[in-house]
Amino acid sequence: MKISYKWLKELVEITETPEEIGKLLTATGLEVEGIEEIESIKGGLQGVVIGEVLTCEKHPEADRLKNTTVDVGLENPLSIVCGAPNVAAGQKVIVATVGAVLYPTGSDQPLVLKKSKIRGSLSEGMICAEDELGLGTSHEGILVLETALPNGTPASEYFGISSDYLIEIGLTPNRADAASHYGVARDLKAVLNRPVQLPSVDAFAIHDNSLPFDVEVKNTEACPRYTGLTISGIKVADSPDWLKQRLAVIGIRSINNIVDITNYICHELGQPMHAFDAEKVTGNKVIVTTVEAGTPFVTLDGQERKLSENDLMICNAGTNGKPEGMCIAGVFGGIASGVTNDTTTIFLESAYFSPVWVRRTAQRFSLKTDSSFRFERGTDPNMPLYALKRAALLIQEIAGGKVSSEITDIYPAPVKDFQVPMSYAHINRLLGKSLDKELIKNILTSLDIQIENETDETFTAIVPPYRVDVQREADVIEEILRIYGFGQVELSESLSSDFLSDFPVNDPEKLKMRAAELLAANGFNEMINNSLTKPEFQALLGESALGNPVKILNYLSEDLSVMRQTMIFSGLEVIAYNSNRRQRDLKLFEFGKTYHEVNGKYVEKERLSVFLTGNIQEESWIAKSKPVEFHDMAGFVSKVLSAMKIREVEKQAADAGIFKHGLTLIYNKKPVVSFGLLNTALTKKLDIKAPVFFADFDWEYLLKQYDSAVQYKEVSKFPEVRRDLSLVVDKKTTFEALRQTAFKTERQLLRSVNVFDVYEGANLEGKKSYSISFTLQDDQQTLTDKVIDKSMQRLIAAYEKEFEALIRK
Repeated sequence: MKISYKWLKELVEITETPEEIGKLLTATGLEVEGIEEIESIKGGLQGVVIGEVLTCEKHPEADRLKNTTVDVGLENPLSIVCGAPNVAAGQKVIVATVGAVLYPTGSDQPLVLKKSKIRGSLSEGMICAEDELGLGTSHEGILVLETALPNGTPASEYFGISSDYLIEIGLTPNRADAASHYGVARDLKAVLNRPVQLPSVDAFAIHDNSLPFDVEVKNTEACPRYTGLTISGIKVADSPDWLKQRLAVIGIRSINNIVDITNYICHELGQPMHAFDAEKVTGNKVIVTTVEAGTPFVTLDGQERKLSENDLMICNAGTNGKPEGMCIAGVFGGIASGVTNDTTTIFLESAYFSPVWVRRTAQRFSLKTDSSFRFERGTDPNMPLYALKRAALLIQEIAGGKVSSEITDIYPAPVKDFQVPMSYAHINRLLGKSLDKELIKNILTSLDIQIENETDETFTAIVPPYRVDVQREADVIEEILRIYGFGQVELSESLSSDFLSDFPVNDPEKLKMRAAELLAANGFNEMINNSLTKPEFQALLGESALGNPVKILNYLSEDLSVMRQTMIFSGLEVIAYNSNRRQRDLKLFEFGKTYHEVNGKYVEKERLSVFLTGNIQEESWIAKSKPVEFHDMAGFVSKVLSAMKIREVEKQAADAGIFKHGLTLIYNKKPVVSFGLLNTALTKKLDIKAPVFFADFDWEYLLKQYDSAVQYKEVSKFPEVRRDLSLVVDKKTTFEALRQTAFKTERQLLRSVNVFDVYEGANLEGKKSYSISFTLQDDQQTLTDKVIDKSMQRLIAAYEKEFEALIRK
């Protein structure tokens, strides 16, 4: 949020520098992120003065140059070489003296004036044209002034150049009360103990009732308060310089005097306003209501938007008794009813809209305006009437006109103050320091929080409704602390270990970073996806052990109405987006959560998802492109598990409802990861034609299994031995079953089992052949042929018994 230092000084007495104010605001919770000096002319024309040309003679060495002497109020006139065709003796001119820094129009580089020689003649400055000063674009000649100001008068004084400081505040979402100059001034009032002075509206008067308007609020939940009046006889034109400069400091472009005034009030008081061209309001009637879903509405930016039944609209009487929208309430105005240069009468609106209604509409249309920013966080319901009078007075002062209707103020159910029971003992306990009761009360009253029902031990804090973030005892105590000063609460001389948090043996964030760096080093890109998704995705998976989906009660759209139960579709949406933009070779991963309702309870689970699609290897002059295969994903899965110190796992077939073919790896009798090729039924749903390999890690379980202790094993002094077998077994027999049987049979000497060939053919109907290698080793002695043969005979016997295996020679 941007705040003008000068503007702030008009609301509260400030003698401190902008830097000092920045420190005070940061200490009270309004963190100042930067302070920048803003000048109406960059550089402020420092070192530029008014001068008078005393003599003007032709330069002896150049036809287009002239030697001049110029009086700039110094003891001796300056010698200046000038090339302007209109320079002449007796003129009052603008002179940039030696050392002045100019910012010419259209140039990115500043111009520093130096003493120099031009064609042999001394030049001690420059007589300036309009563009050289940054005042305009003209370079036809030097500026010639009509002024009686003495020579040497600073040019900044002649041109009325202003300087201000922009204070940039990183406003947190809870501090809606500080989203204005008045809101910031209230905090300074409390911390500096100085009064805030709002501009008086005592001069407000209703001139006549020649243009009455009828106002009807049909939805008082969405619009608890609505005020308005008409002003006739205005002249829409450019704003005066002071108003343009005030808005320019905080980064707002001037449009016209009426719109500028509504923007000015918004940033001064935190009360958004809107002005309608009264002649475009059918039937001189304003209706605050909702419209039929699908109704088109063109906003001020020229875009047509389809309204829903949950969008509050400011409408006119319309035709055939059907109201027509003029403005999306609290969010954005309509193009048909806006103020133009031809407008002479306006209907001025100042209202309090429900934060929930405005937030929902702003998010649905992705519209973030100054108005919605304030309304969706909560404005002051007691401000609309004052703001209306303040704006009306400014409009009459700047644009003329007269108030031509009574004030409409529809406020059927005034918003009440918050009543918060307080205890002095609780205040001192949470502060960590005992404060005097009078000091506590003074701080609260300086924040417009009144004290009622006071006893020696307790009282009731009456909090104004504009402090939407202060509704509990802890909130009020925080208010006391931020004004008293966090730095004034001393640390105790001793600390109990109760104050120290237990640090986890395994830092989850460090382990997550380790896995992320591993994947990134292997060419993967990290995704961050929305946890909200479409309910139809769950239907694709059918009934599962995932439980029921977690539904959103106040969802913004059907496509974002449930929490995701799996990471699959988040990743597939990213793949579809990239594939449609010809980015098809993708290696992606995401750390995230899935959400489930199990037996009436909500469950969150930490997951790691990995996706592979396209080519694992790009085409080059020495190799063709290589499509992703199952074993590519298996390799990456193995690397992640190895980084988490998970090595000995069991394998079983993955869920056939998700994977066309895949594996689930079991560790300590619980699945840690499932991976494989996704079923085309899932990928086709998002119009993905290429095969997609997916791995889903139970990251939460992996973190619990991680052992930070360093494990090592001495390298055996005795050699290992390899023996191979070729087995013909039933086609349904898996290598994993053969591997497990081998380790059950030979527990002492067997170190590894690997399959290096699989054969299926017509001559092996219903069967297949595995070629398997076995690695044997004894850590105590060198293996002999006799021992090796005995082990291999046990393995052969086991395979013949359990799988009816035929041993091929």
